[in-house]
Amino acid sequence: MNETAIVQTDLDRLAERVEKAASLIQQLREDRMRLERERNELTEQLQGLERKLQGQDVAALMQEVTSLRREQRDWQTERREVAGKIEALLKKLERLES
Repeated sequence: MNETAIVQTDLDRLAERVEKAASLIQQLREDRMRLERERNELTEQLQGLERKLQGQDVAALMQEVTSLRREQRDWQTERREVAGKIEALLKKLERLES
């Protein structure tokens, strides 16, 4: 009977390990399917962006972006200067009113 108990315990452990392995395999399959869907979505997005950019010079677009950023900085600098002048004028008006 002792040998039967040992064999049964070994079989139980083996069954647990097989169930864990099957569960892990199922989880890996689900993960693979999810990743394949994500990859397909990203591939479609990339192809869409490539179609939008097709015929356009990427270097020229990057140069334009750089130019627009420079222009934005210039406008921000000018805006700060105008705000400073307005503040100075307001202070002068306040002194005149006093």
